[in-house]
Amino acid sequence: MNERIQKVLANAGVGSRRQIEQWIREGRIRVNQNVAILGTKISAHDKIFLDNRAVNLVKVQNKKVRVLLYYKPEGEICTRRDPEGRPTIFDHLPLLRNSRWISVGRLDFNTSGLLILTNDGELANHLMHPSHEFEREYAVRIRGQVSPDMIKTLKKGVELEDGVANFLSVVDIGGERSNHWYHVIVKQGRNRVVRRLWESLGVTVSRLMRVRFGNITLPKTLKRGRWVEMEKDEVNLLLETKSKNE
Repeated sequence: MNERIQKVLANAGVGSRRQIEQWIREGRIRVNQNVAILGTKISAHDKIFLDNRAVNLVKVQNKKVRVLLYYKPEGEICTRRDPEGRPTIFDHLPLLRNSRWISVGRLDFNTSGLLILTNDGELANHLMHPSHEFEREYAVRIRGQVSPDMIKTLKKGVELEDGVANFLSVVDIGGERSNHWYHVIVKQGRNRVVRRLWESLGVTVSRLMRVRFGNITLPKTLKRGRWVEMEKDEVNLLLETKSKNE
């Protein structure tokens, strides 16, 4: 083995490629006694440290790639620890040995729905990378009046503080009076982009739930706060899409 450190650590499930690259920039990773830099190559004889703790690398070829689908309820955060002591999604996941669960993107505290988690950092990086533009579909309950012109604007594009964003699709699902449900599709993984798009037009998002990521939908039988593991053939299909884009 003589590969870039961020790829090796991601394959070993230490974190996603993006997370590891950020840790390297912050000087949190050492190779032997030297602070790692982006592109540092390591061999099987090197000792790796994250925040001064030794990292036990799992041989990639012997590691079983696992993927979980988790139905996140409102009131949970997507980080491992919270200074405020709020519940975290990781409290409910099965334990892993010599690895960790990596969340494919996040849902904010008040958003529910589908979260994908894996022990393979390269797969997580593939699913999150902006260049692959995986669709995210959300069910949204809106409080306020929505006109056809507003929907046209949302599909055409709205200038937000971090650039223009838009919905690929807006479908009216129904509802009563000012509480109305819509299904929307975005490709951007930007922070709170669904809420911000609606709120830019003066209406309120009272419920938000992710129901699909790429070709993976939230299982109808899955209960809030529970997870289900993808079957081996389903995981292999995900890995095939990753290989095609490498």
